[in-house]
Amino acid sequence: MSGIKLSICIPTYNREAYLRNALTYCRNDYKFDFPFEIVICDNASTDGTQEVVEEFIGHGLPIRYCKREVNAGASANVTSALRLGRGEYLIYLADDDMLIADAVTDTVKYLDQNREVTCAHAPWFLYDEVTKNDITKFYNVDENRKFAHGSFTDVFQYICERNIFPEIAIYRASALRSAWIPRDICFYPFPYLAHFLDQGAVTFLQRPFYRSIANSAIVRDRPQEGTNDVMTSWDRYRGGLEYFLYTGVRRGAVNLTPETRFKYEEMCRIFTLNRMAVASRFWAERKNFIKAYELFTRVMWGGMLDHPEIRPFRERLPLMVAIQTLISEVNSAIGINTLLLAGFPEIAALENLMRELGLSEKVKVTKELSDSPPESTAVFVSVERDREYFVALGYLPGLVFHEHDLARHIIM
Repeated sequence: MSGIKLSICIPTYNREAYLRNALTYCRNDYKFDFPFEIVICDNASTDGTQEVVEEFIGHGLPIRYCKREVNAGASANVTSALRLGRGEYLIYLADDDMLIADAVTDTVKYLDQNREVTCAHAPWFLYDEVTKNDITKFYNVDENRKFAHGSFTDVFQYICERNIFPEIAIYRASALRSAWIPRDICFYPFPYLAHFLDQGAVTFLQRPFYRSIANSAIVRDRPQEGTNDVMTSWDRYRGGLEYFLYTGVRRGAVNLTPETRFKYEEMCRIFTLNRMAVASRFWAERKNFIKAYELFTRVMWGGMLDHPEIRPFRERLPLMVAIQTLISEVNSAIGINTLLLAGFPEIAALENLMRELGLSEKVKVTKELSDSPPESTAVFVSVERDREYFVALGYLPGLVFHEHDLARHIIM
């Protein structure tokens, strides 16, 4: 044995500022009463990542640094960081997030005292690094809950009822070694959980030991890979749940009959629809109302007619989709560099909204007929009968729009 109790595993690539921040937290806040190491896997960075690491090694942090010659992709780098850890326990840490040291200590003690537990999950905080406040908790655990080895049915019920994502955990290294992870079609935390449950007990702890920095002090409003997952990965979530169930069936822990298959299918469906509703809200918040509407229709078809995730933007969705459809058509048409807003007395507010929703800066907005040669102009008319007038003047019939053309198929 190496004598190392915990490996903190950090994959990184060309993010020296974030990594410096993460290692500063390590140096200042991670005061553990057991031996630990920080394993940094550098995916062939071309910035100053190596110099940052060497600086913190000089500060005395117990870092093991591994750098690739060629970038192998994010998934391989995450796996590498976990596989290279020498500790009895391992935890993944994103290079822009932070651990809650005393809660990590308590979790390690829990694992020491519960040798049958293969991994300890916990919810995590979304954290505002600017104001130094926790924004919210990603799922809730009312009390510590330990599930016995092989209890697939109980765990599946638990994660579906609470919309739990078992992404943040401290893993027992001896169990991690045989946890093969499907990554592409199946969202990995659910298969991961299945493999750990197949080897021993798993626990969901009430107290978070991880903070995911949602609002960074380094770069405000930076994109997050986890957010992209939420916006696109609903079928992968379902795939992960089905993989979990398949494992339980093959191990004889899930009794599969026509009745129970229907029950589990329904649970997977509801879980997936809930994730689609969240994704719809995220797309609306990013001002992509067309994608938000596409997901809205699927959630409605699924029977969730007044989903709380959709309620805040539902009333304005038809107008936003109609305007964004117009913008998409204008931006896409080759040679169109002008948008004529015909019959609108005041266009400043409408133009501002269109720009906000993605109208290309290369497209001039005008209400003056003289500014718009027909061959390079799209037209949006306020009165439907004016459409024929502009077509007669030589404007392309497929690029003369009225609100009815854009909104008739937006069915709420």
